[in-house]
Amino acid sequence: MPYTVTPTALPEVLVLEPKAYGDARGWFFESYNRRDFAAATGIDTEFVQDNHSRSALGVLRGLHYQIRHPQGKLVRVVAGRVWDVAVDLRRGSPRFGQWAGVELSADNRRQLWIPPGFAHGFLSLAEGTEFLYKTTDYWFAEHERSVVWNDPSLGIDWPLGELQPALAAKDAAAPALGQAECFP
Repeated sequence: MPYTVTPTALPEVLVLEPKAYGDARGWFFESYNRRDFAAATGIDTEFVQDNHSRSALGVLRGLHYQIRHPQGKLVRVVAGRVWDVAVDLRRGSPRFGQWAGVELSADNRRQLWIPPGFAHGFLSLAEGTEFLYKTTDYWFAEHERSVVWNDPSLGIDWPLGELQPALAAKDAAAPALGQAECFP
């Protein structure tokens, strides 16, 4: 298999580590192949949009989701590193309100699969972090929702250290989980 797949504390959220081939010249790996992704994860999905963001050290983006047209996301870092978090927002789930986090970096080449029904966010742990993600549905501004990143009911252990997170206004003003629109 070109991927090693490891479930997180939320079994639907998966860490994928692609096999890299290297020599004195450098390395190569296939970051995505639909057939291999399906074989490794049991998930056969179509990605319809690729997104690319660049963030300064300390930028915290999220926790975002779309209440209509929910998106599955396959995310990875190509420069720098992040603490990446997924939160289960499916009210019918036994893990509703629980989170999983993993460090993704250009060096470790890990990817994270976040299925539809989960909020997603990340904290940039390096200057000039570049983050790529594939989505299973298109972005619709009118359906985008957020949960506030520091909601005490979630208890996310963000590795802030001395950092003061830099937030978008919409993320700073996001509701707590108890007031957020969630999935059934």
